[in-house]
Amino acid sequence: MGEDKNTPVANQEEKLENIKELGQIDIPGYKSEIHCLTINGQVEGHMVLAPQNKTTKYEHVIPQLVAVEENPNIKALLVVLNTVGGDVEAGLALAEMIASLSKPSVSIVLGGGHSIGSSIAVSADYSFIAPSATMTIHPIRLTGLVIGVPQTYEYLDKMQDRVVKFVTEHSKVTEAKFRELMFRTGDLARDIGTVLVGEDAVRCGLIDEVGGLKDAIAKLNELKEHTGRLMQ
Repeated sequence: MGEDKNTPVANQEEKLENIKELGQIDIPGYKSEIHCLTINGQVEGHMVLAPQNKTTKYEHVIPQLVAVEENPNIKALLVVLNTVGGDVEAGLALAEMIASLSKPSVSIVLGGGHSIGSSIAVSADYSFIAPSATMTIHPIRLTGLVIGVPQTYEYLDKMQDRVVKFVTEHSKVTEAKFRELMFRTGDLARDIGTVLVGEDAVRCGLIDEVGGLKDAIAKLNELKEHTGRLMQ
């Protein structure tokens, strides 16, 4: 006979697993209609990063987004970002999927939403940034072997255009302003680009509003109600 899940041994194993994975013994049993998707560390795409790096693997996120779209019990998506950026194509893929969801979505930048993280942040229907959070806007960089031929730079330009087009289509920032932020000198010590802190990201039109978790949840509930009325 199999072991009863309610036995002390099974309960003890479950508690140990919760401590290992989540840092706590008991997990709240509340079943929410909102799915929380976290984009932490570095967005890992086609290249496997070193094991000491905190990463968000895009092949793990894609099934979650498919489940959000298909599961009738999930009514909305909350995207929580604290990322340094990462693989541009993987980040854009996730951003495109979030933007194409039929269910309401809200993003919130906590800590940082740097580089390609800006595209993921604006992909939601509405975006928030914490007052102390930062976003770094800079040109696309290549790592590893670079072949010094005109085609390489043309490819880089096309990739940059894709990012600029996506961000400007999903936020209030203009193309001219976003490119100016990308290529500004003086903000970064050994690089070009701009660091936006909280209100700065809202002022330039990149993010919709400064706020925290309660604001994001309130906005999601508002969007859920509006979507529900439209479907009736």
